[in-house]
Amino acid sequence: MEIKGKIIELLPEQSGQSANGYWRKQEYILETESQYPKKICFAAWGEKIDQFNIKKDEIIQISIDLESREYNGRWYTDVKAWKVSRNGVGAENNYETKGQEYSGASSVHASNLDNDDMPF
Repeated sequence: MEIKGKIIELLPEQSGQSANGYWRKQEYILETESQYPKKICFAAWGEKIDQFNIKKDEIIQISIDLESREYNGRWYTDVKAWKVSRNGVGAENNYETKGQEYSGASSVHASNLDNDDMPF
């Protein structure tokens, strides 16, 4: 899924240690460009934070994965960026990590879905 908009806020970077090792997470607030703009909080994990190098007030297009999980009877949804484009060009050397685990744990590769010619 791709979303285009302006970065209106960078939230404080979070980091920690888990059973799988050290992790980093940076969240951003993107406001869509439409008649009725929406605000979306999305995250970049690990090395993607530095590779994407997202700045406040930038207009970007992000490719995201959505994932929901249940914890104690409540559902939580993550919006994870796996690619950032500026003016139709991928961020810094076209880094793409579609289907990879974001916590720094083992990677699971999925097929690359970027090559379809669908306009939507």
